[in-house]
Amino acid sequence: MKAQSKAQQRAAGAALAAKRGEAEPGELQGASAGMYADMTEAELEEIASTPHDDLPERAD
Repeated sequence: MKAQSKAQQRAAGAALAAKRGEAEPGELQGASAGMYADMTEAELEEIASTPHDDLPERAD
């Protein structure tokens, strides 16, 4: 699965950092908190690593 927007990519990156213990899970909000709870580290890695050159800031 690829990120659909830059915002989704950033949320996945924040959730991935929490999964890896680099950030506190309690500090996550909104989409990143949901991603943290619902996705595996591998899924988050795939979304967070999407090249963002052609992505919109937000998905419609």
